[in-house]
Amino acid sequence: MLKRMSDLYGLLNKTEKKTVALAAAQDEVALQAITEAVEKGFVDAILVGNEEKIKRIAYDNKLDISAMEIFNIPNNNEAVEKAVRLVHDKDAGILMKGGIGTATLLKGVLNKEWGLRKNPVLSHFALFEVKAYHHKLIAVTDVALNIAPNLNDKINIVNNAVEGLNLLGIERPKVAVIGAVELVNEMMPATIDAALLSKMAQRGQIENCIIDGPLSFDIAISERSAHYKGIISDVAGDADLLLMPDIEAGNILYKSFVFFADAKVAGVVLGASAPIVLPSRADSERSKLDSIALAAI
Repeated sequence: MLKRMSDLYGLLNKTEKKTVALAAAQDEVALQAITEAVEKGFVDAILVGNEEKIKRIAYDNKLDISAMEIFNIPNNNEAVEKAVRLVHDKDAGILMKGGIGTATLLKGVLNKEWGLRKNPVLSHFALFEVKAYHHKLIAVTDVALNIAPNLNDKINIVNNAVEGLNLLGIERPKVAVIGAVELVNEMMPATIDAALLSKMAQRGQIENCIIDGPLSFDIAISERSAHYKGIISDVAGDADLLLMPDIEAGNILYKSFVFFADAKVAGVVLGASAPIVLPSRADSERSKLDSIALAAI
């Protein structure tokens, strides 16, 4: 069981380090994060972008990039293609976003010729260390990519996240499908999806996890709330993963954890043939480093 974010580093295989391809590497935030990860010895890196700007940023911030290969490709679209191709051709094992928009990177990822599509849906997977939660990390999906997922989308989002949790050593993660209430209500489509997902898991249509829902947020994370409301569930009060009903709910919860609960967070995009790191300028330095570690695992 992963209890703290620092436990991730015990799962890293430093004898078989993965290489990160950083697209549009002329970005101070991303370059600082990847340099620290390389210095800590759990990844190697290839920098793709405007070499002059990359070296200027490194010089201004006293970053040692001497061990990193650089492809001088100033055009951002061409830099994305090169970085994605490096991963596609197995010259790198992780894709990371630098000084470009997420849409530009994902357009390259989804290219039919040299892209990285593996599963039907790409989804964001966020792993949190929240002090108020009991003795383990908790994951949330999807908070960044899928705006209003339908039932099939949610099946794929769950499969992506469960695969990720399995790789972290959680063999049968407990998945709480979040809704506003615990009862199925035909006026609330998220509750219907939750009930269907729960039954599909019971019948083996969704594997390697336990799913229950709809569960309100308090029921999913608090045994006391579940007991008070009379909810009998293997998931209630002990969830490993929260499946959010839509991107708005997911994004609000993500930022509430970070800004109100002072949570530590690591995030990656799953569903491609390699993990994708999408750092934000709002992320802490530790969060960026933890996200690279999560991708490396």
